[in-house]
Amino acid sequence: MIDAARSNNSARARARMIEHLRKLNIRDEAVLDAMNRIPRHAFVEEALASRAYEDTALPLGFQQTISQPFVVARMLELLAAGGRKLGKTLEVGTGCGYQAAVLSCMASDVYTMERIAKLLDRARTNLRPLKIPNVRLKHGDGNLGLPAAAPFDTIILAAAAPAVPPALREQLAPGGRMVMPLGSTNQVILLVEHSLTGGFKETRLDGVRFVPLLPGTE
Repeated sequence: MIDAARSNNSARARARMIEHLRKLNIRDEAVLDAMNRIPRHAFVEEALASRAYEDTALPLGFQQTISQPFVVARMLELLAAGGRKLGKTLEVGTGCGYQAAVLSCMASDVYTMERIAKLLDRARTNLRPLKIPNVRLKHGDGNLGLPAAAPFDTIILAAAAPAVPPALREQLAPGGRMVMPLGSTNQVILLVEHSLTGGFKETRLDGVRFVPLLPGTE
């Protein structure tokens, strides 16, 4: 009975979160459906579970955070704009695994990278009960991407870089899109589009606030 009540409470809280996102002009039904399907409370510390569906970033430890729901929705909406399928996706910055779980509902395959081994272990633990078949977790430096699995139809970064990492640009397939936080003090969302003819177009969008993309691994 207690578990059923908790499940009902979380479902209602998720529904409120989705309605809040609609009011903030998130219109992509695939994004909203994916975020409604994934229990965000399962990816945060138990002490913060009651705040899981607030539209705010929450601490994960290791000086990392789980991103604000609106920012997750906005970045995914940019990747999927025009009804695009996400295809094979690279996520840089696994964190607790939440965004990878949401991506799994929209992409054919998700490769997610995390530089902090202990945080990656936590993400793996968080994801295991959901039995998601199309997410692959990798420990590595996200600046370098994942050449063995490239090219990627979509790439999304969960940490801010001062410029587009060259390796990630090279691993973006023709016709692909990359969304990332750009900058240090004054950060914005950057949309990078790789044309079928080989050129790149960059568009700066909303202001955001992310932890920095660091090199190396721990």
